[in-house]
Amino acid sequence: MSHFETHRVHRIGWLRASVLGANDGIVSTASLVIGIASAGASHADLMTTGIAGLVAGAMSMAAGEYVSVSSQADTERSDLQREKAELETDADNELNELTEIYVLRGLDAPLARQVAEQLTAHDALGAHARDELGISKELTARPIQAALASALTFALGAGLPLGTVALTQGDNVIAIVSATSLLSLALLGGFGAHAGGAKIGRAALRVTLWGAFAMGVTAAVGAAFGTVV
Repeated sequence: MSHFETHRVHRIGWLRASVLGANDGIVSTASLVIGIASAGASHADLMTTGIAGLVAGAMSMAAGEYVSVSSQADTERSDLQREKAELETDADNELNELTEIYVLRGLDAPLARQVAEQLTAHDALGAHARDELGISKELTARPIQAALASALTFALGAGLPLGTVALTQGDNVIAIVSATSLLSLALLGGFGAHAGGAKIGRAALRVTLWGAFAMGVTAAVGAAFGTVV
């Protein structure tokens, strides 16, 4: 009988970028709006600043993720090329190295040697990439995917406080934006934890507390200086 298990490790790349993008979109846009609202800005100024923050933030997230993950991808390619060259020029030592890795993981020496030989015969570079370098298909760097996920989710996250501002008039804009943004952060933290198989309550509390801290500091700056920041 076949046995199937559900694992979530393949989600790490896009999940990290998506949760980070959405979290940053909510926190940065809400903090920006609350800061200038505390400084006495008009509703039109709030909307203009929020839209500018959404566009600039999405582009910044995309560029930052692309550059960061591209650097990781470059490193992975360099390591794989080096490993490939070593397999071609020094196959015996590479086999010994793979054997030692399996011994350290708990196999006895004869079995470790047999496993290393069979995996080398099947896919030598793949075995070394996975077991020596820690590079796997599921965790490999994908710059474009990370950039698009971050930009899109930032925009979606930023749209929540911006939409709240659009629908809110009067002196209660700070309270309403704060409340809806913190609720959104709690839901986002819970979703990210559920998708990744982590504890929902702890994740929701963590992102909510840090979001509240960021909004509070920005509000204090806006109130203290009394200018658009």
